[in-house]
Amino acid sequence: MEDKMNQEQQRRGPMSSEQEQITYGDVFDVSGDLASQPIAPQDAATMQTAEQMALGKTQTGGGAAIMQSAAAVNERLGAVGHRDMTDVVRDQGVTVMETDVGARRIVVEAVGDQAVGQYSQPITVPTIIGQAMSPDPDILGSDPITIGEALEASALGAGGDKPVDLSDAAAIQAAERATGTILPGGIGAAAQSAATHNLRTLGDEDKTTISDVLEDATSKLPTDKPATREDAEGVISAEIRNNPLMAAHPGGVADSVAAAARLNVQ
Repeated sequence: MEDKMNQEQQRRGPMSSEQEQITYGDVFDVSGDLASQPIAPQDAATMQTAEQMALGKTQTGGGAAIMQSAAAVNERLGAVGHRDMTDVVRDQGVTVMETDVGARRIVVEAVGDQAVGQYSQPITVPTIIGQAMSPDPDILGSDPITIGEALEASALGAGGDKPVDLSDAAAIQAAERATGTILPGGIGAAAQSAATHNLRTLGDEDKTTISDVLEDATSKLPTDKPATREDAEGVISAEIRNNPLMAAHPGGVADSVAAAARLNVQ
């Protein structure tokens, strides 16, 4: 991404206060109206959600990463606002499509009807929070992964020691809503209280972590259900909307629910 921006900057000349915005045509091989549109923060967030749902994570060097970098520059320049979204993304959406060819998976990403990226990756065993999951039905069992179990996975994973912030709380609340039952003083309320406490606390050692809130999450939920694609979309959107970086936390709550939903489909 930086190389593309540097090449574009060389064509434009030295940076100045009147530096042009970065458009889709500057960094992607697209044409028509889309090519002249500035890349907006909500475009990048939408593509990231699509990558999370289709691939289980945001791809390094993928379409979402490129769009996030360009959108950040455009926002600093004042060319777009933090909540802006281009008409093409709003009206036509974005897509991330996978096709298995031999031992590799071809991924094509598109904005509207125009491809903005294509790459391949080896096909690997599905993972959740870094732990390989065997495809053997005798090991996995016939029961799908529930939302509560996905939340517990995020508590036990590498992100469990992370202090709860507002985006984590929003994701946990969205997950709780997806189960169909919200209790006063439940895990959503506990997460919001933890995020508020952490904002007022200086030392990390005194902050409430993801693990503190989500340990034994299944027993704290009055009802539970298998994680679905729709549930994951809601949790991812909640986490991204409340993160100033407009990104999901690697190994966080949204990643866990998305991984559970993907494994349930598979």
